[in-house]
Amino acid sequence: MSENNPHRRSGVAMLWIAWLLILGGGWWGVQRWMDTQANPNQRVAVMGNGEVVLERNRQGHYVADGEINGTKVTFLVDTGATSVALSSRLARELGLKRGAAVQVNTANGVARAFETRLDSVRVGAIVVHDVAAGFSDGMMDDTVLLGMSFLKHLEFTQRENQLILRPLR
Repeated sequence: MSENNPHRRSGVAMLWIAWLLILGGGWWGVQRWMDTQANPNQRVAVMGNGEVVLERNRQGHYVADGEINGTKVTFLVDTGATSVALSSRLARELGLKRGAAVQVNTANGVARAFETRLDSVRVGAIVVHDVAAGFSDGMMDDTVLLGMSFLKHLEFTQRENQLILRPLR
């Protein structure tokens, strides 16, 4: 081929574009796989009787997408948490009112939090209204601890790698 071939530049450009598409597609695929491993419940399974079935993630936790006051959030089920716990940043985004300051015991020690109330908390088809919650600066921004102030309204059973949530009748 001649150095002056007019098609050479377009061929090189097409090769670069192809490699960028391959690398971008690979990155996207790996990201989706990692997201599914961290939160296998991005689409919560709802059974006909209203129960919600959550799959355990690779770390052994139950993580699920849901809503607080109609805003999408990611929950981490935490039976050791007294109430629903979220970050101060998320509380501001949700427009939550800051109640009394309280001290809470966390895995990282004692922290200051503020009490608040959530109009609604939804996981799948299960909705609980007027839920006690707390928020603090020490919480991770993107994960909400789904504590007993929500879970006490449900019956829950763990079987193998699933957590089954049922509304109390």
